[in-house]
Amino acid sequence: MKVILREDMDSLGKCGDIVEVKNGYGRNYLLPRNLAIPATKGNLKSIGEVTIQKELRDKKYRREAERIKDRIEKISCTAEVNVGEEDKMFGSITSSIIVDLLKKEGVEVDRRKIMLDEPIKNLGVYTVPVKIAPDVVANLKLWVVKKS
Repeated sequence: MKVILREDMDSLGKCGDIVEVKNGYGRNYLLPRNLAIPATKGNLKSIGEVTIQKELRDKKYRREAERIKDRIEKISCTAEVNVGEEDKMFGSITSSIIVDLLKKEGVEVDRRKIMLDEPIKNLGVYTVPVKIAPDVVANLKLWVVKKS
């Protein structure tokens, strides 16, 4: 079955590409989710319109991501933690805690977008990358301090 992709898909191709897929995959996955349209003569003529719509959606999404990036980079979050002797932290700062701190500042971010290699286990100042869009990464300034 030949289809025209309406979205970029890592496994198949870019928006506007004409690809050959198995009948079941096309009928049961791509077409119902509006990820592709059948490659008929009429649709082949309108392939340019599909790519233009995709570009407009991408531009709008990118503008929104840039706006969120600017808001995140202006924020400086502070996480207060309990510490023991010699300023040893109890527990750690995870992406879930960072999401809660951002939510208090009025920024909604999915916790999977926060790119922490491992939880933060020491006091100090950290720059935490937040991936908002595939090519837009904001750097959040995070202060980890002990509770008074």
